[in-house]
Amino acid sequence: MFEFIKKRAIVREIIVNVESLETRVAVLESGKLEEYKIEHPSEERIVGSIFKGTIQNLEHDLQAAFVDVGLERNAFLHYWDMLPDDQVQLEIEDGRRRRTPRRKRFSNDEIEKRFSPGSEIVVQVTKGAIGTKGPRVTASLSIPGRFLVMVPGSQLKGVSRRIDNDKERARLKKMLARLPVPEGAGLIVRTAAGGGRKSSFVRDLRALLVSWEDMQSAIRESSAPACVYREPDLVERVIRDWLTEDVDRITIDSRENFERIREVAGRISRSSRSRIHFYDGDRPIFEHYDIETQIEEAFRRTVKLSSGGCVVFDEAEALIAVDVNTGRHKGPKGAKATNHGKGNRSGKGSRALGSGSQEQAILEVNTEAVEEVARQLRLRNIGGLVVIDLIDMKSRKHQHTVFRTMKTALRRDRARTNVLPISELGLLEMTRQRVEESILSTMHIDCPYCRGRGIVKSPLGMSVEIQREISAIMRGRRDGGAKELQIVVHPMVLDRLRREDERVLVDLQDQFVGRLAFKSDPSKHVEFFAILDGGTEEVLYSSSDH
Repeated sequence: MFEFIKKRAIVREIIVNVESLETRVAVLESGKLEEYKIEHPSEERIVGSIFKGTIQNLEHDLQAAFVDVGLERNAFLHYWDMLPDDQVQLEIEDGRRRRTPRRKRFSNDEIEKRFSPGSEIVVQVTKGAIGTKGPRVTASLSIPGRFLVMVPGSQLKGVSRRIDNDKERARLKKMLARLPVPEGAGLIVRTAAGGGRKSSFVRDLRALLVSWEDMQSAIRESSAPACVYREPDLVERVIRDWLTEDVDRITIDSRENFERIREVAGRISRSSRSRIHFYDGDRPIFEHYDIETQIEEAFRRTVKLSSGGCVVFDEAEALIAVDVNTGRHKGPKGAKATNHGKGNRSGKGSRALGSGSQEQAILEVNTEAVEEVARQLRLRNIGGLVVIDLIDMKSRKHQHTVFRTMKTALRRDRARTNVLPISELGLLEMTRQRVEESILSTMHIDCPYCRGRGIVKSPLGMSVEIQREISAIMRGRRDGGAKELQIVVHPMVLDRLRREDERVLVDLQDQFVGRLAFKSDPSKHVEFFAILDGGTEEVLYSSSDH
């Protein structure tokens, strides 16, 4: 009873902000931001969509085909994804497919016979275009509903493994066996179906059959490349995928979409419809629920922990590096572990705590850190290889505790994850499925000033580079040519030249016959400089434009 009360003490809300150029969804648990999604109506969402495409070419070295589905870049289709295989064991979790390694392999000759370039194929996008890579697709199709997932071309019937209650699984399997599933299609019971009634399943199956029939008509009538099935928008997917029994309330600030999702929720149950609310307050809805502040804090490079520690995120294209530090962690009875960084590995320790207290403090920070990392991966929608540099722990027991905490925190992630035990170097390594661009990549571009590096050359570095080019030009003009060189630089660089490098420049001028004149231009980039002939104003050297 106590556990039940404790669980329900968490108020779970979904806040939806709909604007003309952007739709945002935030999931709050007792006011804390736990999940965050963004969609732009002007940009086509392709993950989950089904296309009738044309095979452009087969690449045996890559064991993959490239398929024209009408998008900017051809889709990538691996050979083992080209034919649905009923012998392949599928594990469906919330509409996503996982396969065991046991699957039939096809030779290159077999692939060429079945799928010659120019032939048509129906595929579904499993991963959107990321960076320079095109979307990834599969010929194993699935159409998700509220409680069920239809799998065309399969005879599979099953229940999501996330439903782990044996009695409930048995009940759902019996219910599934009684459903009138058409030939040539499999059916999977989704996690959200737990506790659902047969009437809800029948209603959901009817809707799936309509979608399937429409898709079949589009496949017959459309010329490749063409989209034959499209996933609903974010607002409707919130109801389909997120409105579970543990959600207390959904609040939306768009009257038009409020009516629409109430209608969609009404098809599920009367109680679901009653949980949809319209927000018409004076303040923007995300400000009213204090979400904007949380978003700003969550997406910083350094995220502070309530214990006083912090985690630092560095995102590359396919690698996320996370550094964990104790910062000003408060130990037992208010004692502080003062910024000991990486503990034994860095040779720093906390003088304020005894060894036992210090180990406990490290455990507390690492445990909170991995929970926050799991949350941040969901919020930022980042993935690939994730390496977490934890604070060193001597105790194997503590290492196992942190590892189990991470595995538990990742259970709520909708993306596929795989985490390894903590290594001897104190690193926790994991992978997270990348389906779409991260939210940071979607909302930001590389800084046009530093070109995404996050740094620019220092005035000292610029001074060295300028002197090097002046020397090269004057060396080549010893026997004649320009007697005066005019150097155009950024004011910050000129300040360095005047204050600290004046003597070096005077010596340089004395060494080579000629005169040096400097001019600042605040409109120029700090890394820009140009050297001109003082007489003709001919440009003798110009650094790359910024």
